[in-house]
Amino acid sequence: MASWGAVGVSVRQFRPYPDYRGSGVEWLGEIPAHWEVKRLKHLSSVDDESLPEDTDPELEIIYVDIGNVDASAGIAAKERYSFSTAPSRARRVVRHGDVIVSTVRTYLKAIAAIVDPEPNLVVSTGFAVIRPRLLDFRFAAYALRAPYFVDRVVAHSVGVSYPTINATEMACFPIVFPALEEQHAIAAFLDRETSKIDALVAKKERLIELLQEKRAALISHAVTKGLDPNASMKDSGVEWLGEIPEDWEVRPLKRLASLRAGAAITAESIEEYGDYPVFGGNGIRGYTSSYTHEGRFPLIGRQGALCGCVNLASGRFWASEHAVVATPRSEVDSHCLAYLLHAMSLNSYSQSAAQPGLAIETISPLPVPMPRTGEQRAIADFLDRETSKIDALVAKVREGIERLKEYRTALISAAVTGKIDVREPGHSGESRNPGAPA
Repeated sequence: MASWGAVGVSVRQFRPYPDYRGSGVEWLGEIPAHWEVKRLKHLSSVDDESLPEDTDPELEIIYVDIGNVDASAGIAAKERYSFSTAPSRARRVVRHGDVIVSTVRTYLKAIAAIVDPEPNLVVSTGFAVIRPRLLDFRFAAYALRAPYFVDRVVAHSVGVSYPTINATEMACFPIVFPALEEQHAIAAFLDRETSKIDALVAKKERLIELLQEKRAALISHAVTKGLDPNASMKDSGVEWLGEIPEDWEVRPLKRLASLRAGAAITAESIEEYGDYPVFGGNGIRGYTSSYTHEGRFPLIGRQGALCGCVNLASGRFWASEHAVVATPRSEVDSHCLAYLLHAMSLNSYSQSAAQPGLAIETISPLPVPMPRTGEQRAIADFLDRETSKIDALVAKVREGIERLKEYRTALISAAVTGKIDVREPGHSGESRNPGAPA
């Protein structure tokens, strides 16, 4: 039986089949004695239907692209077009019971079952549309997402940036399959168990959201109210700030720091394995053999979804054109300034909905609370301690999520390859806690 490390301990709580035989496929190993192995094309058809080029230009279609499919959750988003305005790859017609498997950018593992689709749903020609004939479509959806199949797809893909596999070649890959009744039982078992795991993952993801909200509130309170709960307060005159400690000032951001955009990165200036980190809008994005800054500076993301992200860079580094470098004045602690910038929700000042951008001239005059010089360092030290505790909790929860996802994948793989027997009622593991590996 396959070994999955700590995750495998939970998977092996299920009973194996009584008898196994060689599958005849080296990378598949043994399968239950009564199971068969056939090529996918003998169990299903591939790419049966496509929209013809003379389709009514005004026909509304609902479209699914590679990026709309999540490896675990399936179809996560859909787009609406008229046929005349839709991407040229919006052609594959799908029906209830089909399974779509990405044949481009195969490393994304964009695979999903089609369940009760809209009559005008089409998917990208970057998918192979598998229409099961001798397979329960739910079993097929799990089997085609199992590592033994996905790993073959990825390994046989050609290309670096956009690895691709021909659907005809993929259809020749072997699939293990039991009798239809057993396929139903396996699919029902996996529906049941993966839904429990998914519910646990959702709870953990919500916990991360709450922890991140707590972190943001902690930073906001410290940099606008200070650390002394008994301090005398005064009206700041700024709506979002409210009251601030009496001995604090409110200054425009440009009075606390000099703001300037980073430099454009060219092929000549950056190397993959250089000496100095390159900071973009959301942290380190590579390394370069040269540097543009030396010291300790807050950096603000200024483009796209990264608008308002704040990082603190130290030492020698290169700031890309996606970052604004905030050079603090002599009386301003750089670390405290970084926390102040965090609290300002700078992303709300971005412009242009199509490609959000953060203009320096927009944020320079923004009012900022200014603690006394000695208090700045105390606030930064306090927030370092407290946010590190929250960050450690978030990391632990994320680790638990990853273990649950690994367990989910291992469970699917074990069930569809016959490493565990889930046929008998009461032996589906329902009484066991799928959260055990977390």
